[in-house]
Parts: sequence; structure tokens; C-alpha cells
Amino acid sequence: MTEFEGVVPALGKALAKRGYETLTPVQQAVLASEMRDADALVSAQTGSGKTVAFGLTMAPTLLDGADHFERVPAPLALAVAPTRELALQVKRELEWLYEFTGASVVSCVGGMDMRTERWALERGAHIVVGTPGRLKDHIERGSLDMTRMKVVVLDEADEMLDLGFREDLEFILKSAPESRRTLMFSATVPRTIASLAQRYQRDAVRITTAGEQRQHGDIEYRALACAPNDRENAIINVLRHVDAASAIVFCGTRATVNHLTSRFTNRGISVVALSGELSQSARTHALQSLRDGRAKVCIATDVAARGIDLPNLELVIHADLPKNPESLLHRSGRTGRAGRKGVSTLIVPYSRRRHTERLLANAGIEATWGKPPSADEILALDRQRILEDSDLGGETTEEERAFAAELLGRHDAQAVAVAFLRKRMAGLAAPEELMDGPSGGERHERADRGERGDRGDRSNRAERGERGPRDEPRKRRDDFEGGVWLRLSVGRSHSAEARWLLPMLCRAGNITKTDVGAIKIHETETHVEMHPNAVDKFLEAVGPTRKVEKTITVDRVPGGGASAPVAIAPEPRAPRAPRPPQAATEPGARPMRRRRDGDGDFGRPARDVFTPPVDTSPIASTNDGVAAERKPKTPKKPKENSGKAGAKFGKAKFGKPKFGDGKPGKGKPKKAHRKGTSAPKPPQSD
Repeated sequence: MTEFEGVVPALGKALAKRGYETLTPVQQAVLASEMRDADALVSAQTGSGKTVAFGLTMAPTLLDGADHFERVPAPLALAVAPTRELALQVKRELEWLYEFTGASVVSCVGGMDMRTERWALERGAHIVVGTPGRLKDHIERGSLDMTRMKVVVLDEADEMLDLGFREDLEFILKSAPESRRTLMFSATVPRTIASLAQRYQRDAVRITTAGEQRQHGDIEYRALACAPNDRENAIINVLRHVDAASAIVFCGTRATVNHLTSRFTNRGISVVALSGELSQSARTHALQSLRDGRAKVCIATDVAARGIDLPNLELVIHADLPKNPESLLHRSGRTGRAGRKGVSTLIVPYSRRRHTERLLANAGIEATWGKPPSADEILALDRQRILEDSDLGGETTEEERAFAAELLGRHDAQAVAVAFLRKRMAGLAAPEELMDGPSGGERHERADRGERGDRGDRSNRAERGERGPRDEPRKRRDDFEGGVWLRLSVGRSHSAEARWLLPMLCRAGNITKTDVGAIKIHETETHVEMHPNAVDKFLEAVGPTRKVEKTITVDRVPGGGASAPVAIAPEPRAPRAPRPPQAATEPGARPMRRRRDGDGDFGRPARDVFTPPVDTSPIASTNDGVAAERKPKTPKKPKENSGKAGAKFGKAKFGKPKFGDGKPGKGKPKKAHRKGTSAPKPPQSD
């Protein structure tokens, strides 16, 4: 039996039974002497064996010199994981690692029956593994006793903080005894993780393995550029070309997962879906199908990007580009685990080339650029695999040779070979035809040869005094010969524009813009000219509903066949309403111009209002030639108050009666505060 230095004998026996010969760097680091009963902050790349690592380092603390666990009234260790799948995976890893110690490992995750978990905790558990929300519920309900907790492990701590579990984690850590060991394992150590460690750990040992600086050295990264509407076909061709034992396709949304699952199922590919909308039993069944080999492809959202260990996973495809470098690393980390090789392929639309280059640069990854494999390349590779099949040159038994001779006696050798090929190719999905486009690596190839692109060519021609193709007058594109006209149920009244109609047609019909000719937008419909060779393909892709969008349908224009281009007459416009009669103007009057507001708005229409005639009578002038001011009108004499009281004050300076304080009145006289008194009367006029 292999001896592992620093490992508890019972765990070393389990490692040997599992087939371990050597430990990974992170597993060796946590067994150092300074790690004995100490807190730790460990950062290591995904797939480096972190689960086994914290299982090894907490064993001496839990067993305390014993070889076997005794029955305990409360759990001794707690492992917290961000997702249900990862928590269940950690439980399986700890079960085989602590097999010979008699440890009871219990899981507490969302989506499972809480009564069953409570019953398992009451029976007695040594190690509890769960998700933050469910563990908090058990602690609040009193079903999880934290008083005897010796070790608390936070697995994928950075992911738990990203998912918003900070308050739950702090509640769990505060519920545990202060004398506990706190072990944090994370792929990266951002500032949030460092602050959490500083708050809840005591003199933690910082462990950084060499793999953190060299991300995923066992993974080959490929970036394949394709047309935006060829993305699904490119994924199918990549799956057929690599022919991996198991693969995972990452999507950005649940809707994309459902769409690709139905599409690949119809193509005969054995796929399973994994997304947050599925129940826990469905997600567990999907992962088990991949482990058993009943399914070869898993289509998932980022919920499966953390910690999921799928054996023999050789290929990762990014159907939707990752949002950030961390997501790219964690997605790709599903393959190339524990020393195995893997391939991570990014499907890149032409318009996202620069964005992908920045994403790879920020992640510190060098990818090989190219095109998705074509149908001819896949078929040629299929033939090569059949010719190199080991079964054709392997050893045979006497019974097999006798039956082969009988088979050849009844059938021709060529017929037997053809039947073999049909059986072999029957289970393979047919490759897809891809659109021709620029190669993703042309620019890098030119750079390697020291050549410059189009701009460099133009500058070189300018230095030599030559003219290039872009210097010539731009030729106008003629309409297709025999183009077919289609009609869309959207027009000018629906704000239709060619700049969004053309991409919509290309996406819906799997065509390119070179297949579309003239686009004529009318009031209620739009006529589109299409190349004769692309019409059938377009209508077949749209389907019998003829819907290119939710409310937009397409059909052929009557008489707009391929025999001759159709001349479409413009739609007659509705007659304008008659103008209202204008009011008669007086001699010398002119209409008022549009007034300009203070903010420069000329938008208000002119009103049918006319200015009075201009007074052209001479104005009296003074001796100095300056126009004299007109004599102002005499103001009318104000009426006097007719009342007795306050009559004089009606002519007062302030215009309002004065009261006892001599100040101008601000309202009615104040009321008396005591009974039998009255408000002071204003002084009587003389």
C-alpha cells in the first residue's frame, strides 16, 4: 500500500483504494507542519483536488489521534458550497475519503426534503455539507447544532460572495464557536475574500499553488470565428469533429439551453440539459447520465460552471461568450482536471472578434484562431477513423473467423463492407454546411509573416504612387438577374428601416446579405428582392408559419417570380385635406410671424391673428431732432370708499387700512382673547 506522508492512516488507505499514487501540489501544501490546527486561505486553480485537500487537512483535528469516529451529539465539521451540485459532489468525495473512519456525512441543500435532512442530523452526523441558505434555515430552526463545531470550510468562497451569500456566510460563521478552524478555498482571492478572511480567521496561513499563475496548462484553447446565424451549425460540427467521450456546451440564458437541447435532440445527439429552472432530481439525473455514459453532451448555464467534476469530460464549448475572464476560467476548468487533457472552444461571431481578443488577454490565455470544421473535413475524418479502427486489426477467435467465412460465402465482400459502414455511420449526426467567411486567424498569420493588412497595402501603394481597388470609383450593385420578390407585413407606418430588416432576414432565413437585393419600403408593407438560389432555403428556414418575427410574416409577391424582375408601382398617397379659408385682411395689415420662444423653439405654428395697421402719422419732434415722447394718458381718479369707517384710509398710501400698531394691515383684525372684549376699532375719519 502506498504511504502518504502526513496523511491519517485511515485516509491513506482510502487514497490507495481509489488509485492515488501521488498527491497534487495543493494537497501536499495543506499537509505541511504549520497547517496543524491552523486557519488557511488557499487559492488554487479549478480541478486541482481542493476537496480532497481540505478533507486531508481537517482529519487530524476531527479524529484527534483516533483512527475511528465515535458517536457524537452534534456535528464536528461543516463544509459550505455555493450550488447544490457542488455540495452533493463534495459529499461523495468525503464519503469515500472517510470510508475507513466510520464518519457519517450528511448533506443539507435546497430543493431536497428538509424533514429527511432533519432526521439525518438527529441520528448523528460527523460532517455536514450544504448550501448557505439551507444551512442557515437549519441553524435558525435548531435542527443543526453548531456548539461542537471544530472546522468550518468555505469551498469556492469567491463564487458564494458573487451569488450574494455574504450575509448567510457571516451568520453561519458567527454561529460556530470562536475556537473553530476556518478554511477558505477559492480559485481567486479578490478584495472581498481577503476582508472576509481577515474578519473571521485568526493568523491564517496563505497557500498559493504554482497553478494559480499558470491557468489551466492542460487545456487547449481554440477560438472559431463564424457567421452569427451559423453558431448552432458550428457547435454541431465541433462536436462531430472532436468526437469527445463527453462534452459540455455553456449558454448565457435558460431559453438558449432549451432551444439547443431540442435542436440537438432532433439531430440525434444524446444531450441533457442543466439549468436553474430544473428541479434538484432532474439536475441530479442529468449529471448521472453523463457519468454513466448514457448522454454525451450537457447543455448548461453558468450554474454548472463551478466545481462540477464530470469524468472523461474532454470538450467545453462556449456557445455564448463568457461575461468576464473569471467566468471563462471556471467554465473551461470543467475539463483538463487532475492531469487530464482537454479542449475549450469559443464560438465567436465575426462582430465579436475584438471583444473576444480582449477577454482572452485579460484572462492571460493564448488561443488558436481558426474556422469551424467544414462538412468535408468531418466526413474525411470519419473515414480515417474507420480505417484506423482497432477492431479491424485486432485478434480474432476461431468462432469469429468461422462466422466471417460463412458471411462472406453468402454475401459479397463489398456488400458486407457497405453494411458495416451504414451501421457505423447510422448513429452519427450529419455535419452542417457552413457559410464562407473570413478566417479568424488571417490577421495573425499576416502579422507573423510581417505583412500589413488593407491599410498597410493602401499606404504602400500611396508611397509608390499606385492606385488600388479601393481608390477606383465605387461600382453600383445591379439587381439580381431573375430576382424573386418577397413581401413583408411591415412598412413605413411601423417605422420599418432597411438597417434592421436586413439582419432580421439573415437571422430568420440562414442567409447572408449578399443574397438580398433591393429593399423597397411602402406605407404598410415592404418588398424585398432575393437571389433565386436563396429563396427556397429562406422559406424552408422560416417554416410553414411564414413568421420571421412575432408579428412579421413573409410571402411571395404575386407575379414576382424569377422570370423577370418585378416593377412595383408606388402606392397612391391619400389626397390632402383642403385648407381652411383665410380671414379677410384689412388694408395695410400683415400676418404675424412665428414667435420665437426664449429657448429658441420655432416649433409652434403661426396663428390666424393679424396685427393692427401701423400708424404712419408724423411724430412731433424737438429742436435737436430727437423724437418727442408721446403724452401719457391721464389716469382715472380712484373711487373713494363710501363707508363711514375707514373712508379716509381707502386713500391711504399703502392702500389698506392701518390698525393700532401703525403698520400696514396684513389681513383681518385679530379677535379678542377674553370674553366681553371686542377688537379695537379703527380711528374715525374727521
